[in-house]
Amino acid sequence: KRRQAYAAAKAKRLKRLLAQKKFRKAQRKIIYERAKAYHKEYRHMYRQEIRMARMARKAGNYYVPAEPKLAFVIRIRGINGVSPKVRKVLQLLRLRQIFNGTFVKLNKASIN
Repeated sequence: KRRQAYAAAKAKRLKRLLAQKKFRKAQRKIIYERAKAYHKEYRHMYRQEIRMARMARKAGNYYVPAEPKLAFVIRIRGINGVSPKVRKVLQLLRLRQIFNGTFVKLNKASIN
């Protein structure tokens, strides 16, 4: 009786492991395809930048690449010796603790 139960449990376990293995393999393939698509997209953007610069140079102009629109801001200094204005800005950016970070959309105001 115990041997039968053990064999049944073992078969169930093997079946579950096989299903997990199959699922993992499918997931890995999806992840790989996604990474491949990102790589292709960024390579295309990089080549596009080079192409635009060459075209501008050929026409005797200058190509100015696009500025970044997003920044990750990290607070690296404590509260001591920070002026009130700067302290207020840090509060507005939700950087109350040292080594906290936040994403900030870059525009004229946030750059200044």
